[in-house]
Amino acid sequence: MIPFSLHIPTKIYFGPGRVEEVGDIVKQYAGRVLLVTGRTSAKKTGVLDRVADRLREAGVEFVLFDKIEPNPRTSTVDEGGRIAREEGCQLVLALGGGSAMDAAKAIATVALSGLPIYEYMSGNRTGRWKELLPIQEALPVITVPTLAATGSESNSTAVITNWETKEKSGIRGPALFPKAAILDPELTYTVPANYTADGAVDMFTHLYEGYLTGDEHAHVQDELTEGLMRNVVRFARKAIERPDHEEARAHLLWTSTLALNGITNAGRGGSYPVHQMEHTVSAYYDISHGRGLAILAPAYFRLIVLEDRPRRLARLGRQVFQVTAGDDRRAAEATIEAFEAWLREIGAFDTLKGVGVRREDLRMMAEETIRVGGKGEKYLAGTRPIGVEEVLRVYEAAYE
Repeated sequence: MIPFSLHIPTKIYFGPGRVEEVGDIVKQYAGRVLLVTGRTSAKKTGVLDRVADRLREAGVEFVLFDKIEPNPRTSTVDEGGRIAREEGCQLVLALGGGSAMDAAKAIATVALSGLPIYEYMSGNRTGRWKELLPIQEALPVITVPTLAATGSESNSTAVITNWETKEKSGIRGPALFPKAAILDPELTYTVPANYTADGAVDMFTHLYEGYLTGDEHAHVQDELTEGLMRNVVRFARKAIERPDHEEARAHLLWTSTLALNGITNAGRGGSYPVHQMEHTVSAYYDISHGRGLAILAPAYFRLIVLEDRPRRLARLGRQVFQVTAGDDRRAAEATIEAFEAWLREIGAFDTLKGVGVRREDLRMMAEETIRVGGKGEKYLAGTRPIGVEEVLRVYEAAYE
């Protein structure tokens, strides 16, 4: 196990019905807030009205900003930051999935600094991010997730897309840790099957990326990670088959939070090359992040992990998918097959061609992945340095 420091300051309020406390919780931090949410789902399900009513009952004034799109845009974030600043908002309240929560963190940053959020995006063409990250000052944020997926509800990162430059990358810093997160599984009951599946893939990827690339002697972290991965596999199908399955929804929501709040990788380290590869795909084609991860993972396993760390991949299969092959190479291959079978089972299996990606864009996207995701280096960190040609091989293998 490698030395580490871990700080998770977000206060968690977990359980069915906890959204009813949102007014009293927010009132502890601010009297006037910017309520950030997406364009439709929170309205359709009625949860936006519930949150608004609880805020009013607690005497909390709010300004509604309901323009967040999937893969939230820099232009939308900058508009939200301006509104929060002009309206004198003291806190940003995020209601929705990862897009709403990531946008809220970015808006909280822009509201205080007045700088365009693009300046903060790691790997961007301006290079300003090297001076501005990690973010030390932002308005406080409170999150109310309505989807189990990103883990943004209690971590200090966010991912934003510049649609004009086709760049999608992260911002980070201690100021982005939410002050509180209200995790109410009942809010996820209305999530459609495809979003539930893509969210499950996202959290599963958060878990396996560090597990496959980090230190192999962090046994506590490995046990935690394997247990969380088993939970994703066990409960994703149940939540898809019965959307109001309280046990499944609760376990997925809590797993989502634990998968990316720092606990599993503390003392192990690791990197996120599949995430970097996917960010470029969804920056160009605006697809679901979780679906993009599902498309790329089998190719990444076969072309890179199987060659570099077959023993590690074999362990994942034995601990999570009940793979029984004794030989590590055969077990690793069986793990990939089991993973693909799970993707098909939950309806997440797809190809780049299937989501509309053009083959002629693959090399350009591979080059952009290294430029943005490499953050100044000519490779992605992984089981080994991953260059343009290897990213291109993954894209080509995932194409059809």
